[in-house]
Amino acid sequence: MKQTSTTFSTSKKSRLRSFCEKAKSVKFYMAIFPILWILLFFIFPLLIIFKISFAEPVAAMPPFTEIFSWGHDQFLQIRLNLHNYFSVIKDSYYVSAFLNSVVLSLASTAMCFLLGFMMAYGIYKVEDRLKTLLLLLVSLSFWTSFLIRIYAWMNLFSAHGFVNSLLMKSGIIDSPIQFCGNYYAVCCGMVFCYLPFMIFPVYAVLEKFDKTYIEAAYDLGASPAKTFWKVTIPLAKHGIAAGCILVFATSIGEFVIPELLGGSDTVMFGRVLWAEFFNNLDWPMACALAMVMMIFIILPVFVFKKKANI
Repeated sequence: MKQTSTTFSTSKKSRLRSFCEKAKSVKFYMAIFPILWILLFFIFPLLIIFKISFAEPVAAMPPFTEIFSWGHDQFLQIRLNLHNYFSVIKDSYYVSAFLNSVVLSLASTAMCFLLGFMMAYGIYKVEDRLKTLLLLLVSLSFWTSFLIRIYAWMNLFSAHGFVNSLLMKSGIIDSPIQFCGNYYAVCCGMVFCYLPFMIFPVYAVLEKFDKTYIEAAYDLGASPAKTFWKVTIPLAKHGIAAGCILVFATSIGEFVIPELLGGSDTVMFGRVLWAEFFNNLDWPMACALAMVMMIFIILPVFVFKKKANI
């Protein structure tokens, strides 16, 4: 009898061990595809950009020199051009473009947070049968091309657009107001385009947290305003952080909105990068700008993630 029970327990352990090994192999094969995807379409192109950023511009195709070459004695020669990175830091044109991009991105993120949180909280509080309709209306803008949406704003705020025509017919103004061609128009376009990136993460978090926390706060005598600031906001911090990161990271390198809604004085990082790459054909400088922008996007995200404990 003891031998039978021992044999049974041994076979049970062996089956459990084999099951765990199969589970580990399945997890490995499931994880290898996203890892390969990131390596192939993110890390590898980033390394190519990093390599070109140390080259020198030449009148050829491709318009940059090779940083690795073999000498006459079969020695590997490495020529790194650091002038591009020093220019990004020292040149006032690049510094002002970067500061303008950061300020506009922060302003757009703040506006998206104020509007997006109110909209997400409103959708969260309505009846269940209306939530799907409201979420559909929020995502409706994604059904149209990004470029067409910006052209719609151009027609709306142009000198002969709907807003100026309405104001002039109402007798409020005598001549058209120049709405486009400034940083305010660029910020408005960014808020319009990236507002759903704030609404959806915040709503997803609000929809998941336990409502008994709010009921407990009311039972303990907290007012609705105090419950909102002491319970709702802390519970929604992960969605707020995700929305802020999405809006800031996508808006800081924006090119289309400043190009169409901004004027010649609205210098932003994306426009400078475009000019260096396509107009000046200075690919090493453009790659250096891209790497600097990437660093200034990734580092604050990691710091914010660590501080917020997300």
